Amino acid sequence: MTEDHRFPCAQCGADYRFDPDAGLLVCDFCGDTQEVAGAGPWGGGIKELDFKAAMANLLPLQEMEETRVSKCPNCGAEVEFDPDTHAADCPFCATPVVTDTGTHRHIKPRGLLPFALDEEKARDAMTDWLGRLWFAPNGLQAYARKGRKLTGIYVPYWTFDADTTSQYRGERGTVYYETRTVMRDGKQETIRVQKVRWSPKSGRVARFFDDVLVLASRSLPKRFTDALEPWDLAALEPYRPEFLAGFRAEGYQVDLDEGFAEARAHMDRVIERDVKFDIGGDRQRIHRIDTEVADVTFKHILLPVWMAAYKYRGKSYRFVVNGRTGRVQGERPWSAWKIAVAVVLGLIVAGGLGYLVAMNQEALPN
Repeated sequence: MTEDHRFPCAQCGADYRFDPDAGLLVCDFCGDTQEVAGAGPWGGGIKELDFKAAMANLLPLQEMEETRVSKCPNCGAEVEFDPDTHAADCPFCATPVVTDTGTHRHIKPRGLLPFALDEEKARDAMTDWLGRLWFAPNGLQAYARKGRKLTGIYVPYWTFDADTTSQYRGERGTVYYETRTVMRDGKQETIRVQKVRWSPKSGRVARFFDDVLVLASRSLPKRFTDALEPWDLAALEPYRPEFLAGFRAEGYQVDLDEGFAEARAHMDRVIERDVKFDIGGDRQRIHRIDTEVADVTFKHILLPVWMAAYKYRGKSYRFVVNGRTGRVQGERPWSAWKIAVAVVLGLIVAGGLGYLVAMNQEALPN
């Protein structure tokens, strides 16, 4: 069934929304509040799911769900909407989207990080960030500051755990120096020449990977989301739809197998560093690494992002704010006239300095 993330107020029947400041469900109509059932410090951990079972379509039915989503015709984002929403702008690119009644069947989220910043604080963080962009057009800054609403959206991620054992073959390099006599400008000189003595090395390294984080969205440039890190994954809450009240959630577009391939690439880079450390010496050469991966588990989690997408002079600009820390990333627009003025001022300053140097040299006695 399709899940509706709506929670009627116990006093007036209007909808609660999750308030990041209070950490409670709040009714904007009558002010009533309600705690999120079971929320708070979580010491029991969040259940991992078996990767092999998921790839064989053997996950229990309770781990799957259907949600009503709309796919943006411009950027391809798949965003969950509540049943009463029939038209809205895409939060990723500001393109008008008419919602449909399609559903998306997917693996349920196992955990999430609730929003810790409300919209006002997120907008303040974005405004401060825009103010530090020297060459941004003034018009864009003014347009972005006009009080347009930011969209709070939960972005999908995968996390992977795995136990790895790697056998390797390589060489350890030891740096040493030889003394040589050479002729320079008709004179003999003694110099030291660096050499490397290589010796074969083989061995075994093991590492357990915990919560390797992989973005499961294609709607945002990865350079934006990577720059929002770190995320305090130790504070993950078990998934409860109450945390989504008043927010949107994006469906994952990177499938589980694709996500694991990216996680493996990350693991391989870490294992390569482990092997070089194990080889030791001054230099290392790696000829072969054979890695066995066991006990792979995963979670589908949601991380909170405040997002603004503005269309300015026909172009979309996107800004994202980490909903926990307030870290901001986004498109960096450039103002041609500001750059031109800066170049002219730079030339004037350089010319003035050159003139002063020339005058000082003329004033020196011969």
